[in-house]
Amino acid sequence: MPGEKTEKATPKRKKDERKKGNIFLSQEVVTAFTLLATFYVLKMMMPLALNTIEAAIRRYTSLAATVDEITYGELKSYYYDSLIVFAKTALIPLFVCSLAASAATMFQTKMLFSPKGFAFKGERISPIQGFKKMFSMRALVELFKSILKITILLYIIYSILKSEILVLPRMMDMSFLGALSKTGAIIMAIVKKAGAIFVFLAAADYLYQWWQYEKNLRMSKQEVRDEYKQTEGDPQIKSRIRSIQQMRAKQRMMQNVPKADVVIRNPTHYAVAISYDQSVNRAPVVVAKGVDSLALRIVKVAEENGVYVTENRPLARAIYESVEIDREIPERFYRAIAEVLAFVYSLKKKELK
Repeated sequence: MPGEKTEKATPKRKKDERKKGNIFLSQEVVTAFTLLATFYVLKMMMPLALNTIEAAIRRYTSLAATVDEITYGELKSYYYDSLIVFAKTALIPLFVCSLAASAATMFQTKMLFSPKGFAFKGERISPIQGFKKMFSMRALVELFKSILKITILLYIIYSILKSEILVLPRMMDMSFLGALSKTGAIIMAIVKKAGAIFVFLAAADYLYQWWQYEKNLRMSKQEVRDEYKQTEGDPQIKSRIRSIQQMRAKQRMMQNVPKADVVIRNPTHYAVAISYDQSVNRAPVVVAKGVDSLALRIVKVAEENGVYVTENRPLARAIYESVEIDREIPERFYRAIAEVLAFVYSLKKKELK
């Protein structure tokens, strides 16, 4: 079908979509990375958090038993003290959680911030569009992932608690810290097993999101052609512009022929006009060159303007193929050109006499 989107998205299409905020992002990567980072930070901070909470409980219990009235200044002091306890126990894990989520997101989006992504779109609040999204393929995939994650997590919890079922009743005889330590060990065992599986699911979801993104950005062959015309211009117009530029370049070149010192030809196929001004250039310069009909035109203009024309087949062809217009000739041609120019200058002196 002519409108079928079978072509991969061009770099320009991807760049335009990125500016609009349309990028692929795996929420599973963000979730897995954030949960693992948060739990391991909690594990490392647990001794500090427990000591802080224990000290706070003892202090406030003691105050409750000894203080009958609390002034406004004391209440303010207790408030600040509770903020310090909160910072030591919860603020750092919360900060790590937000930092991990931000890092996982920015890693995937390459730190993209697009205001267009926050622009109002009517389709976002459209009931019809919302209904379509509920029963779309993406929604089914998300539902499948959620069911799979819940199933895996429940199985891991069941398998670990099953092996610890005989230990759980004994926790009633343990101290508070011992029971808490045992509970933390069970939770971390669940986190380790679930984290390993969730990392695998996140990697799979990342690849799926990338594939879905590339699929949605596919273009039809007509769209590729239209984009090429927009970026590179219509081929017919570009061809016309090149023709005009070449014509004007030839006109400027032909205007330089009367200023040349000599034209070297071969005898009808190649023609090269040479000019040498010692005060301007270090070496002779090719001011015009041509092949076939253009070569004949160069020779004709030179003869009409009294420019000396000489025939040197290998030299004319060699200079034509190796030297561009308005460029000095290479050193390997110095001797041959010097002989030609010396002969031309001697002829001009004789004519002046």
